[in-house]
Formats: sequence, C-alpha cells, structure tokens
Amino acid sequence: GGLGVGLGCKGLGTTDARRSEAGAIADGVEPPPVATIKQRYMARWTKEGAGATVRRIFPGPNVRHLDPFVLLDDFDVRRPAGFPMHPHRGFEAFTYMLEGAFFHRDNLGNESQIEAGGTQRFTSGSGAWHSEMPASHGRNRGLQLWINLPRRLKKMPPDYEGIAAKYMPTTQDGGVRTSEVVGPNSPVVMQTAMGYRTCSFPNKGACALVGPSGHQGLVYVLEGEIKMLGAVFKEGDVVIPSAGRLPLEAQAGTRVA
Repeated sequence: GGLGVGLGCKGLGTTDARRSEAGAIADGVEPPPVATIKQRYMARWTKEGAGATVRRIFPGPNVRHLDPFVLLDDFDVRRPAGFPMHPHRGFEAFTYMLEGAFFHRDNLGNESQIEAGGTQRFTSGSGAWHSEMPASHGRNRGLQLWINLPRRLKKMPPDYEGIAAKYMPTTQDGGVRTSEVVGPNSPVVMQTAMGYRTCSFPNKGACALVGPSGHQGLVYVLEGEIKMLGAVFKEGDVVIPSAGRLPLEAQAGTRVA
C-alpha cells in the first residue's frame, strides 16, 4: 500500500457528520469505521544540508520508516542556508512548497523555481545530482518526501518535473480548503501509488479525514491545533492512525498535511 499523507479531508460540521453517517446507513452503505491512533509523537529538529534546520517527521526513534517511504521533512530555510549540489540514486524526492520559494538545478540541465503551493519531483533513478536553494529572502518552508523506487525502476533514467501552484487542484468544503497535492485529480505523476493532501482552516471548524483502504495514513500538524479522538495535537505533532475515519475539530488558522 501507499502512504496517505493528510489522508482525504471532507468538511463536516458535527450535525452534518451525523447526517452523513445516517444517510450512508439508509442507503445500505456502511460508513468507514472510526479509526484509532496507533502512534503519536513530535517531529524532531535536526540539521541538514548547508546550515539548514528541519523538523524530521520520520525516520527517527519513533518510526524508522514507512516502506517504501524513506524520509519526510518539514523544512524552513532562509538564505544563505540551503541544500547545495548533492547526488541521489534509486528513489524519488518530492517537495511541496508551503511558503516562499525554492530553486532547483540538476545535472540533467533543469533549472526551475517553484513557489508556495507548487511541487518539485526529482526521480533520481540510475543516479543524478541536484541542488535546492531558497529563492526568497524570507521564510522558505515546505515538506520533502523521499520514496524508495521498486527494484525494477532502480535503473530508470533520472527525471525532473516542477508544477506551479496554479495547476494544483483545490476545493472548498464546509469552510475547509483542501489541496490535492498527489491524487486522481492532481497533475503530479509519481512512481508509487499514494495520496497527499493538505487541509487549511481559515476559521474554527471540523472535518473527517478518510484514508483509502490498504494505505497507511499519516497526519502532521503544520500550524495551529486540532482535537482528534479525544486528544489534542499541536504544531509539529505526528499521528499515525489505523484505517478508517478520523473526525477532527480544528482551531482557526490551523493547517494539517
């Protein structure tokens, strides 16, 4: 199975959630069971690249990896720090920008600047070099995910694709703004089946996260505070749930991935 980062977010008020479940039962379709929290922990600060500090979501003492997902970092980099030219081989590095901008350059001849809401996908395959450097003078924040390529693709030709924010699908549902970073409606093409969404709450609200069957879910609080299954989670908290539906309440200004 793949990784459901942020799972799927559907905006629901408390009353709407009850109606939704009642409607599903009336139609003869059982709603997904309520999930449980298998694990929770705080992402840890670590140093990377040239003077950069990141919050490492995994691997770490709590979770070594979520095969085939090798690493997930929350980076917030300011000039002159960054990630100068370095090699990769055998996996994909996928970056989703949250704030500011990053400039990608590689030995394949690609040069690309991606701003907040856009993505960079670098498939190293048989081997390639690239650099990722902050392109604005303020905060340059994003999430970077490393995915191990299956054995049959380890020697594939390296490739890069940058997609601007204007091409990324977003929806507004019950006051919840959802960006489908990777999924059926997203232009992003990955070598591994996965879902990847971010949910923003401009105002206090509620939603239900639903992970696809057969996928391991992970929820990360980027900003703000959520209440889920009787527990409170704040910025930097990581939640690994079981399969099922995760009802949550969020404070105004909250963003989860």
